[in-house]
Amino acid sequence: MAWGRKKSSGRREPQFGLAASLAELRLGPRDRIAAADEAPKKPPPKRKTDDTDDDTPRERKPRASRAGRKRRSRGRARSGLYRLFYWGAVLGLWAVIALVGVIVWVGAHLPAIQALEIPKRPPTIEIVGLDGSVLATRGEMAGANVSLKDLPLYLPKAFIAIEDRRFYSHYGVDPLGIARAAVANILHRGVSQGGSTLTQQLAKNLFLTQERTLQRKLQEVELALWLERKHSKSEILELYLNRVYFGSGAYGVEAAAQRYFGKSAKNVTLAEAAMLAGLVKSPSRLAPNRNPEGAEKRAETVLTAMAEAKFITDAQARASIGHPSYNVKAAGAGTINYVADWIGEVLDDLIGQIDQNIVVETSIDPKLQSVAEASVIDELAAKSVKFNVSQGALVAMSPDGAVRAMVGGRNYAESQYNRAVTAKRQPGSAFKPFVYLTAIEAGLTPETIRQDAPLDVKGWRPENYGHEYFGAVTLTQALALSLNTVAVRLGLEVGPKNVVRTAHRLGISSKLDANASIALGTSEVSLTELVGAYVPFANGGQGVAPHVVNKIRTTEGKVLYARPADQLGQVIEPRNAAMMNTMMQETLLSGTARKAEIPGWMAAGKTGTSQDFRDAWFIGYTANLVTGVWLGNDDNSPTKKATGGGLPVEVWTRFMRSAHQGVAAVALPGSQAGGFFSNVVQAASQASAPAVSTPSPATSPAGRPAPMRTSVRPEAASGLDGWLVDRLFGR
Repeated sequence: MAWGRKKSSGRREPQFGLAASLAELRLGPRDRIAAADEAPKKPPPKRKTDDTDDDTPRERKPRASRAGRKRRSRGRARSGLYRLFYWGAVLGLWAVIALVGVIVWVGAHLPAIQALEIPKRPPTIEIVGLDGSVLATRGEMAGANVSLKDLPLYLPKAFIAIEDRRFYSHYGVDPLGIARAAVANILHRGVSQGGSTLTQQLAKNLFLTQERTLQRKLQEVELALWLERKHSKSEILELYLNRVYFGSGAYGVEAAAQRYFGKSAKNVTLAEAAMLAGLVKSPSRLAPNRNPEGAEKRAETVLTAMAEAKFITDAQARASIGHPSYNVKAAGAGTINYVADWIGEVLDDLIGQIDQNIVVETSIDPKLQSVAEASVIDELAAKSVKFNVSQGALVAMSPDGAVRAMVGGRNYAESQYNRAVTAKRQPGSAFKPFVYLTAIEAGLTPETIRQDAPLDVKGWRPENYGHEYFGAVTLTQALALSLNTVAVRLGLEVGPKNVVRTAHRLGISSKLDANASIALGTSEVSLTELVGAYVPFANGGQGVAPHVVNKIRTTEGKVLYARPADQLGQVIEPRNAAMMNTMMQETLLSGTARKAEIPGWMAAGKTGTSQDFRDAWFIGYTANLVTGVWLGNDDNSPTKKATGGGLPVEVWTRFMRSAHQGVAAVALPGSQAGGFFSNVVQAASQASAPAVSTPSPATSPAGRPAPMRTSVRPEAASGLDGWLVDRLFGR
């Protein structure tokens, strides 16, 4: 390869001649040096130095004019505004899309549009006593709807002043109110104010639940806007006043005024109106029957708000604050609520679903109910600590099975558990009358002799209360003194299954175990069914079904239910019922219930004490009333030797004496008063005849009387008549 040089061009070009191979096209060392020499020289980069070190004057650019700078500044401002407008529009668009999405989502979870009508007020159940007086109210206690124009002007204004002062200027939602509440809550670091309008509160009460969720709050807003579009302000305010909850089961101003003041909402004073408006914030906490001081303080706040809103003058506010005219009625939280709850449980069986206001006419005697309540509560208050007894129950029935009084516990406010209906406990010896009746129906008599002696039933050894045995005794004596061995012998003699059949025939509905121990009341029963099973003894043997509802009608008077007559018929032969009455009279005269006495009345009954003194019973009756009392502890713990012949008899006697005041005495079935007393007189006239001495009543080491051994003349009547002769003549 040969290279040629052109000096004129200053550049060497390769010359391709007769090169033998491509290898000869490579640059050699000499060629590289020459190329480098001929390349143009770049000036070295200037070194940056401080102004103090650089002596060379710098080249200065010409300064822009003031007008140019203004133009560039305006351009940058326009560009910034444009960007701000652009992104603002984008964000606004997305916000609108999000808002529409939320509205659609919330609306999708609202009730169907056809369901968005003002719902009917839930039905009210009014429970009345035998005399027509109102005993209790169930469901929502609602008074009649009142028109806004019929109310005093200050009543609705009180609600507006304290709940929604901008009510007439917003459209269902008050942004200013929400902002004010938010600021107040932030300052107080908690929820001190609410931002809901009256319309929002109405929407919640009518259509929504009380849950506190964002979804419910958004639904509330949508429904408030719908209500404002659908109804006028006056209609919304009237609906609100007739539906808002005021505590103690009262819905609407009319029901609240009746509950707390005993008057119509049309007649409330300014101070009373302020208290009603103040209740809305917290009905359960500020109800005047529970917290009168809190209710009055809240009412003062309402009066101050009314004065600030110029609804009333400062003088009117001060006058009402200084002289409140509250007349709060006592709440119906007594034991009658046990009855009301029981009625609520049976209504569905009687009339089905309730879709209108009804009145339930009951068999409850309000006077007897008050006496029953006082008897249980007062006796427990005096002696519950001594006997370690925390609870009690009482049921009183007329001879047709109608419940006249019921106490399901000592304090309904603390415990709504109905120990008279729901609780099932061992009746102990109170079950023995069914054993003795079965024996009487098998041919035995009250004078039949049986042995009171130790007994072994496949390893089970029942004992008497005092661990004492009296040998040969009559059935009357054995029942009066509640001798366990005799009851077990009789039960085995007639058969446990027959005893169970007898108890079920008389009205026991609980499951009973047909074993040897059934004679001692080891199967559990309720107080109500046990009392009902005693009723045939008091009415001559007629079966009854315990009941409390006589009639159910609408408030307009349409009868929905009327109780039919019982069809159980004769469950005890009258002769056998008379013998049982004679036997159980001895329980009160000489047996375990000697403290039970009703002046001028013949009474009979049976005590009962379960194992380890866990339950104490007494079921006693006259021809007028059958009453049962149970005492014990809910946790089934033992009492301090509380027996049926002790505290239960005292409760029973206190109630029955009051219940029989002013009532003409009637003899028990099978014991005519004339024949009874003439027998006593006849026996007394023969008192001068020589007496045949028999052992007198003894007392066991445990303090219980031994079987009765009366000392009477041979010509005198035996049994009860003989006992009366001894009492009359000091024997």
